[in-house]
Amino acid sequence: MMNRIFALLLSSICAFSVVSCGMTEGVKKKGGSKWDRQRVSSKKEVPVRTTAYTHTESDHLIYSNKTAIGTRLKYYSGVRSAAADWSKFPVGTRFEIVGQPGVTYEIDDYGSALVGKNTIDLYKPSRAHMNAWGARNVRIKILKWGSFLRSKEILKDRTSYSHVRKMYEALKGKA
Repeated sequence: MMNRIFALLLSSICAFSVVSCGMTEGVKKKGGSKWDRQRVSSKKEVPVRTTAYTHTESDHLIYSNKTAIGTRLKYYSGVRSAAADWSKFPVGTRFEIVGQPGVTYEIDDYGSALVGKNTIDLYKPSRAHMNAWGARNVRIKILKWGSFLRSKEILKDRTSYSHVRKMYEALKGKA
C-alpha cells in the first residue's frame, strides 16, 4: 500500500515539474499545435522517416552538387546536407540521428517528394551509399532549429513550382 502511494506521489511530482518547466508551453498558447509543442523542447527526440539521395540521381542532375540555398552539398565536412519540407523542418535546422553521435546534419535542401511528409532525405556522396541507407525510421535529436522566416524568403520567388508553393503557403503562419 505504501509503495503505491509513494509511486502515485512521485508521478504527480514528475508531472508537475514538466508542466512548470514550460515543456507544454505550445499547448498553453491559443491555437497551440503539435508542431508548437515539438519546437518548445528543442532537445527532444523526434521520430522521422529518412531516405537518401545523391547528386547523380536523374532528378538531381540539373542541380549538380548544389543545394536549394546555393551551397555545395556537404558530406565529408563536419556537417552533412539534408533535405526536408521547410514548413516542418526549416532551413538551417541541425540535428543528429539518435545512435549516431558525432554526425550532424543540416537542412539546406528540399525536394518535391518531401512536401507534406515527416520525411528527411539525407545526402549521400554516391549511389552505393544512398542504396546502403535505403529508407529507415529513426529518431532525431534537434540540436538547433532553423528559421521559418529565412525559409519563406528563399521560397517566395520560386512559387511557380507547385511543391514550393505548398511549402510557402504552409509557412505563412510560422514566422
